[in-house]
Amino acid sequence: MTSHPEFNERTTGTEVASAFADQIRGRTILITGIGPKGIGASTALAFASQSPALLILASRTKSKLEAVADQIRTKFPHHTTTNTRVELVSLDLSSQHSIRQAVTEITRLTNNNRKLDILINNAAINTTTRQTTPDGGLELTFGTNHIGTFLFTNLLLRNNLLSPPPARIITVSSAGHRLSPMRFSDYNFSDPTYREVVPAGEDHMRPPLPGAFAKCTEDGYNGMVTYGQSKTANILFTLYLQRHLAGRGIGAFTLHPGTIETELGRDQDPEVKEEFHKIEAYWKSLDEGCATTMVAALDPALDETKGLYLVDCQFSDPHPHAKDEVAAERLWKLSEEIVGENFTLEDF
Repeated sequence: MTSHPEFNERTTGTEVASAFADQIRGRTILITGIGPKGIGASTALAFASQSPALLILASRTKSKLEAVADQIRTKFPHHTTTNTRVELVSLDLSSQHSIRQAVTEITRLTNNNRKLDILINNAAINTTTRQTTPDGGLELTFGTNHIGTFLFTNLLLRNNLLSPPPARIITVSSAGHRLSPMRFSDYNFSDPTYREVVPAGEDHMRPPLPGAFAKCTEDGYNGMVTYGQSKTANILFTLYLQRHLAGRGIGAFTLHPGTIETELGRDQDPEVKEEFHKIEAYWKSLDEGCATTMVAALDPALDETKGLYLVDCQFSDPHPHAKDEVAAERLWKLSEEIVGENFTLEDF
């Protein structure tokens, strides 16, 4: 159980930050996926409200990073001139080269003596057409949302940049993980006849996907299903981290932030957006949308639980296919093969 059972879907990230102000002041926090119209920005603003020592914002687009940094400086001018240092890092999670450059820059910014207390893996994409990563030829959504996050997190751990205890690794997933398990036999969704030969346990949501969610492009690509697989991967990744970092004083949690109007859905088919409005009764504000992330990152009570996945600021159960420890081990090994490196957490 969390320490604030009264927190719910309408709780804001700002409220959570105020409740756990002592967990923020003087800390070093890194957030990925920063844009002025997303929950990365609202997460950064919520943390900035309580004077962390160093706030590192990482994203692909420099102009978006600068816009959010300006928001922070405008809203909290005293904090950011006297207490909080804000640093910006270029990070494209679809590119292993960019990830490695970003880790080098983060190492420089922390000066090797100020380690990260909190890592928020917030960045994600949701494509509507088949695309591939620039340097690995992976299906772009899986390659960015999981493989990029996997490599980035492990390089930070390898470089000893997380500070136990009570460091936390928070990876933002989604209720969309229910749309698809990990397709180990075709994680790139490259076989257009996949539904005819799908192995047991790897097919996407049944009964059939609702309405527009089932729409595919001419080459058989379904962006909702590929997104679902990547979000399942986020949860399995966190499950593996929990099991293997438990003795290191580093906590790991994942979450569904809620349904929020952000740039993540900017390319979605209008029919898909309409379908979301049919099935979601309450749409959160950006500040409400970061609240569950803040609880996962800050609540000390979580260290005394066996919880994994939070929804509306409280623990919930993900779909069974996302809490399968065998699948988590299998995904870790697959991810190592894809990035061409082995990461043994106990050795870091």
